[in-house]
Amino acid sequence: MTIPSMTRRTALHTLALGVAACATGCADSLYAGPARTIRIAGGEPGGLYLEFAELLAAQIEALVPRLRAEPVATEGSIDNVGLLRAGEVDLALVLSDAAQTPGPPGSLVAVGRVYENYLQLVVQAASPVHSVSELAGRTLSLGAQGSGAELIGDRLLAVTGLSPTAPRDPVTVQHRPLADATAALEGGGIDAMLWSGGVPTPALAALDARKGIRLVPLGDVIPALRATYGPVYEPASVPADAYGPASAVTTIGVANLLVCSPGADPELVGAVTRVLVTRAAHLVPRQALGTQFLDPRSLIVTGDIPLHRGAVAAYRALHG
Repeated sequence: MTIPSMTRRTALHTLALGVAACATGCADSLYAGPARTIRIAGGEPGGLYLEFAELLAAQIEALVPRLRAEPVATEGSIDNVGLLRAGEVDLALVLSDAAQTPGPPGSLVAVGRVYENYLQLVVQAASPVHSVSELAGRTLSLGAQGSGAELIGDRLLAVTGLSPTAPRDPVTVQHRPLADATAALEGGGIDAMLWSGGVPTPALAALDARKGIRLVPLGDVIPALRATYGPVYEPASVPADAYGPASAVTTIGVANLLVCSPGADPELVGAVTRVLVTRAAHLVPRQALGTQFLDPRSLIVTGDIPLHRGAVAAYRALHG
């Protein structure tokens, strides 16, 4: 996947110039507010979200002595949006489509765009399913309830005319967390599973080593998704060597955003923003090494979700 166009390039095109200057000697000035603990909603164990939340929490604690950071395991994007709106967490990782789901206007703002998620429709290597349409009459896990995979999975079925209530060949939909879904796919309890995460996802790589898996291409579904739900969905290429001896596959990419509430302390949000920029090289989950990069230039490209004013101030200060 290519980095999106820099819609805020005019103001921040040399953001990286300030990174090196702030990387040393500015830790004490990042946050002067009261000592406190912040909670970061991540995702399922074994997924990109939770590992990123753990890395971010460690870097926040290393650079901002007055802050303690707690990563929180969750079911995923939709769950995270609910936790943030309920005030149960301070920061949350969400897919950009989930960030736009109905709720109080302006209830979410962005700290930055962090990674791209790859939607992965997984089948056994020997499966007869080679396209989304061939899921008709089969059993599919759409991911855990409250996950980003569940949201996009429902939309995927809708635009392709597949339905659990179809009069002929209905799709049987289950909602399984990652570990349960991989076990069910391996044992033949389901025919396919949807997972939204990094490439390769360790649990899927392990399943591939044991059983052999294959990703079903999703590129041909993107125009219908974009026509119905907007440009949040982008083509993304999964490398040929991601899982076993397979060809490269075009799937669906969705941006990951780190979000907070509009009323979050600007100084705290600014401190987290500076950690994102100055410690970018230390915030790449192991499962994403070689395929994902936390790029200071793309942090500001958050689409329809506006940046928090504390993040804006930090990016401008780093811009110099």
